[in-house]
Amino acid sequence: MNAVVFGLLAGLAFGVVDVLLMIPLKMEDKPTAMAGAFAGRFAIGFLVPVVGLPLPVWAVGGLVGLLLSVPDAIITKAYVPILAIGIVGGVLVGLAAGLWVV
Repeated sequence: MNAVVFGLLAGLAFGVVDVLLMIPLKMEDKPTAMAGAFAGRFAIGFLVPVVGLPLPVWAVGGLVGLLLSVPDAIITKAYVPILAIGIVGGVLVGLAAGLWVV
């Protein structure tokens, strides 16, 4: 599969999964928080398969997931869950990209 098409699908899937994980949480301005989370996770899913670093694709995923999650973690002060989901999701997208992206 083409890296851009895969990235769009992976970003959409990762964004939706992250928003679904947020449903049971209590917070102020939940729709805005969900939109921001979707945008950040979509960016991770999209960028992992299209970034060309000299690393294994799963490592690229973890690095992209970490780097794009740090600003949200700093703003919310919810470091562990945001960074963990970003890194794990990035690694999973990277592993999937390694299998399906040509």
